[in-house]
Amino acid sequence: MPFTGSTKVAAALGTFALLLFLFAQPMAATPSQPRIRVLILDGFSNHDWHQTTALLRGILEASGLFTVSVSTAPSTTASPGWEQWRPNFSDYDVVIQTCNNIGGGPSWPREVQIAFENYVRNGGGVLVFHSGNNAFPDWPVYNQMIGLGWRNKQQGDAITINSHERLLRIPSGQGENTGHDGRSDVVVHRLGDDPIHHGMPRAWKTPTLEIYYYARGPAKRMRVLSYGYDQHTRMNWPLEWTVRFGRGRVYSSTFGHVWKGDVQPPSLRCAGEQTLLLRTLQWLARRPVTVAIPADFPTEAATSIRPEIQIPASAR
Repeated sequence: MPFTGSTKVAAALGTFALLLFLFAQPMAATPSQPRIRVLILDGFSNHDWHQTTALLRGILEASGLFTVSVSTAPSTTASPGWEQWRPNFSDYDVVIQTCNNIGGGPSWPREVQIAFENYVRNGGGVLVFHSGNNAFPDWPVYNQMIGLGWRNKQQGDAITINSHERLLRIPSGQGENTGHDGRSDVVVHRLGDDPIHHGMPRAWKTPTLEIYYYARGPAKRMRVLSYGYDQHTRMNWPLEWTVRFGRGRVYSSTFGHVWKGDVQPPSLRCAGEQTLLLRTLQWLARRPVTVAIPADFPTEAATSIRPEIQIPASAR
């Protein structure tokens, strides 16, 4: 039967919707590219670590690219299991570190610290997820691995980005302690063309982001991937950065804030942040970065917030 004008329009719209759906999906794992093995480290934080882990699992498992395990550290040195908590990092391609000992949480057992250091030094990949960047200021090697962290102004240099997109180093002791203004919609300006960002807009807007001003640390073997403008200091500060530690790769960012009481926060429903998360994990695992830039990726003018993240039943 020949198409009428209305049926032609309907068919065209249906085809467009199908293409839009397919284009927005990550490329699934294949036999030649098995799923990336991810370990989430949680257990204590001044943020909502339970909700953070559940949301991360929802994003990662839905992509079909990852197998996700969780290792929960006992919350105090007196908690049951403290002496037995010994994650086997070498079983995983990438570790997502969310622990944060601000407010009285413990430092990891020295045996675990050494195992983590060796994992990264020997080629492991680590994504330091939001509040994980605030952790362990008294662990010198951790400071080296993260490059910049939530620290006082005596604990290392800060990095800012000038109007010509050149990095400027602010020496230890100068400026302020690390802090942030209120969470807000922020334009992310990417630098260069890192494999994680390749194909993304040069600038795009993300919701409810914290910009850390005067993040401090050794800032060695570090590459700043993107920056945002902070209203409090009227300066540009790093939003994402990577550090090469030994043969390993470490990625930190200020994305992904999940505060206590947050439910389905827009910070993790952002199409840009979800895309960035998947691509970053592929890069950290030394896999080809195959996740496509989806049709709903945000623009410089507008955020793009996806529907609620489906939490796996085992994570509820």
